[in-house]
Amino acid sequence: MTALNLLRSLKFQELEGKQVAILELEDWHNLLNFLETLEDIQIVKTALHDLQETEGDRQKAGWLKWNEVEEELE
Repeated sequence: MTALNLLRSLKFQELEGKQVAILELEDWHNLLNFLETLEDIQIVKTALHDLQETEGDRQKAGWLKWNEVEEELE
């Protein structure tokens, strides 16, 4: 199911005087995964653009060396 179809399949209910959208938990997780993937794609596109702008110079593009940040991620 695409994200758009997922949103179109929402059910609505009144709760405490407000309209709320009802979404099955599995569909919610799928939507979050989809949005996270979109965000990751944008990050990669930006990083590659920056690399192209610096003619492949990773340092000028702001890329960090793995051995400089590896410990921070552990």
